[in-house]
Amino acid sequence: MPTGKVKWYDAEKGFGFLSREDGPDVYVRDEALPEGVKTLKPGTRVEFGIAQGRRGEQALQVRVLESRGSLSREQSRAQRKAPETMVGIVEDLIRLLDGIGEGYRHGRHPDPKAAKPTAKLLRALADELEL
Repeated sequence: MPTGKVKWYDAEKGFGFLSREDGPDVYVRDEALPEGVKTLKPGTRVEFGIAQGRRGEQALQVRVLESRGSLSREQSRAQRKAPETMVGIVEDLIRLLDGIGEGYRHGRHPDPKAAKPTAKLLRALADELEL
């Protein structure tokens, strides 16, 4: 099956185009999307079948290879982490930020060993908050 990325997709109109890795762009209609998927975001990696349509090649049976960012807001919310899990993430982040803040108060930049896990936790929390 060919793979590629979403070039653009208009959920209101129900169609868009996929950029194939090994050929020309392919037209895609909403009927080809997986069940429950209402839209695709540009850059999302997909796999799909191809059929010859009236105006050229058309994607069939699209499968999302990289689900993050391609789901609807409702689908994303259904995949959120449990609040009990988030408590641990937030508490760990607060402890790490307190340590980094203390270093800044003493005129020091954070140690890379502390900065890396802090950045990772900040990204995870930001991703979760955006859902």
